Amino acid sequence: MSGSAKKTIYAAMAANFAIAIIKFIAASITGSSAMLSEGIHSVVDTGNELLLLFGIRQSKQPADDSHPFGYGQELYFWTLIVALFIFAIGGGMSVYEGINHVQHPEPLTDPFWNYVVLGLAVLFEGYSWNVALQEFLSSKKEDSFWTAIRASKDPTIFTILFEDTAALIGLFVAFLGVLSGHLLGNVYLDGVASIVIGIILCGVAILLASESKGLLIGEGADATTVTSVKEITNNDPAVEKVIKVLTLHFGPQEILLNLEIKFVDDLETEELAIAIERLESSINSQHSDIKNIFIEAKSITARRKLHENKTE
Repeated sequence: MSGSAKKTIYAAMAANFAIAIIKFIAASITGSSAMLSEGIHSVVDTGNELLLLFGIRQSKQPADDSHPFGYGQELYFWTLIVALFIFAIGGGMSVYEGINHVQHPEPLTDPFWNYVVLGLAVLFEGYSWNVALQEFLSSKKEDSFWTAIRASKDPTIFTILFEDTAALIGLFVAFLGVLSGHLLGNVYLDGVASIVIGIILCGVAILLASESKGLLIGEGADATTVTSVKEITNNDPAVEKVIKVLTLHFGPQEILLNLEIKFVDDLETEELAIAIERLESSINSQHSDIKNIFIEAKSITARRKLHENKTE
């Protein structure tokens, strides 16, 4: 996990904690359901950042007998938990609060403080969103936005980016709810805004859960990495051809590689060992994320089977 990724999480956590406090103060003064929903949203986001930091720490545990490939997928699990929290607590509570406000509307008091809080929240969230966006853009290379999201193996950046995007949209909806409620004198619009905020959060949660699911059940390395591994292997003088390349991410920077190779004929055992060591060194030098390499020599296997058949 890069330091810049952690910086993104800390920036988002500090912003959400500060925003939550001022939102709850404004909600208690004005009685705004939309503002209360926004406060709940910010509390959930603050907790989510803590869960992501916990997931990062857990994923750094060294490999042991029960987890020989390490604990890298802990991060993917806690990202899924974050998505569930956004859906159940953030989205669910906002929808509930909005419905309750529609059923039992209360007249709003002076909306001045709501506007002040919303303005401050936009500044805080905008800063956090910009930090996450810049970090994401620096890692997406030439891919389109959605292609980079689908290809990303580090859920921390796009989780914060989605959270902050939902927060900014929610702030805009809350502003419209408060403003229209007072301009039109309609006490129900504030509750409707709260319901809309909840629906937005549920949508973001479903998107995050979908991405986390893909990472948890196992995703291979990106096409660029796989192509590079094939080129490195094919360029080795001891290799006749690469039959199969299998990869699996056990974390954002932890890849398992299984190579099925047909080596040239008449390689001695010592020559084969040197070739395998040379391949591992070449691959590791260009792809430090590949932590475990398993090589299956098909030509050796085939010759052994042929020899066994002749001796029967």
